[in-house]
Amino acid sequence: MTAPIVIVGAGQAAASFVSRHVALGSEQPLLLIGEEPHPPYQRPPLSKKYLLGELERERLFIRPLEWYQQQSVDTSFNTRVVEIHRDQKQVVTENGETIDYAKLLLCTGSSARRLPDDIGGNLDGVFKLRSIADIDQIEPSLVAGRRLLIVGGGYIGLEAAAVGRKLGLEVTILEMADRIMQRVAATETSNFFRQLHQSHGVVVRESARMTRLFEKEGRVGGAQLESGETIEADLVLIGIGGNPNTELAETAGLDCNNGILVDERCQTSDASIYAAGDCTNFARNGERIRLESVQNAADQGDLVARVIAGESVTYNALPWFWSDQYDCKLQIVGLNHGHNLTVLRPGADDSSQSVWYYADSRLLAIDAMNEPKSYAFGRMIIEKGKHPSPEEVADPATDLKAIARS
Repeated sequence: MTAPIVIVGAGQAAASFVSRHVALGSEQPLLLIGEEPHPPYQRPPLSKKYLLGELERERLFIRPLEWYQQQSVDTSFNTRVVEIHRDQKQVVTENGETIDYAKLLLCTGSSARRLPDDIGGNLDGVFKLRSIADIDQIEPSLVAGRRLLIVGGGYIGLEAAAVGRKLGLEVTILEMADRIMQRVAATETSNFFRQLHQSHGVVVRESARMTRLFEKEGRVGGAQLESGETIEADLVLIGIGGNPNTELAETAGLDCNNGILVDERCQTSDASIYAAGDCTNFARNGERIRLESVQNAADQGDLVARVIAGESVTYNALPWFWSDQYDCKLQIVGLNHGHNLTVLRPGADDSSQSVWYYADSRLLAIDAMNEPKSYAFGRMIIEKGKHPSPEEVADPATDLKAIARS
């Protein structure tokens, strides 16, 4: 029998690879292996509609389980791969099964960072939001009137804060940096979302360094700050980012550094092994980066299927992201790495605006808050390599559509 292409990890990148492989009509067999008991599913709704109870579990699935069966894709869910034997082209599962592969695709994703146990990270009532199981665990605790403390003022923490307020909880955000979203966004974007959350009753504490979570009556009771202040809470959500899952790759001797190192074809240091999604560290515009985004995972998974099928393609997709908080949709295009100038473009009212990032006169990225036209035309502008001046962008009378289509 012909050895299959084995995909380790059943997330967005894996789903994208399988879909493209099937669409290309390849007859090479596939085996999709995932640690969770579910087929690949969408993760962004976890901290939004699924957490709110507005989305049924089955609607999270990128494709129903039956589709994989109909396409003759073998699956092995609730299965963990623990070893790669590169010389024999084999993977070994936790239960000792050895599986041959013709090509191997690692879509191992990333894991939520935890607080250390010695400062309360293992207390009852401390949660993370990364998987269906995480949501199912926290959901019964989201009761109106309870005090929710969120550690971390990034996208996950802010989205969870919006859900908490909608469900009637008292919400406090602790951010150790000078401002929320400091790692990912400009001051103008941070200011917009701080005001948005405060207007919905969220207490936003910036420059707030937590030393530990403390216990009360057998479960978490709150947090103690470096200043000596304590903040009481009934439950705590940790939203301090994620780490790439590289243990399997590292043990196999693949090159890794803040992710599995891949080239422009998503190939690792082993010619028979590829990687895609959150776990990868790839080259873009002369620098190595790692992105945790649906777009990156989907595009890289798709690319690997094309590469294995023999197409001469390389990865150069334009990154894009989004976040939903209350009635605000944040849409981001491009990467703001290396910017030294930001331009605030006013929206139609106080609930909308866009922030444009420049490296000198070169446009890099855009944050659009309730500004779908600025996002759409701005994306076209970046894709075409155009660089309108900061003065043009700052002027509300400037016709972005005309620039985008010129």
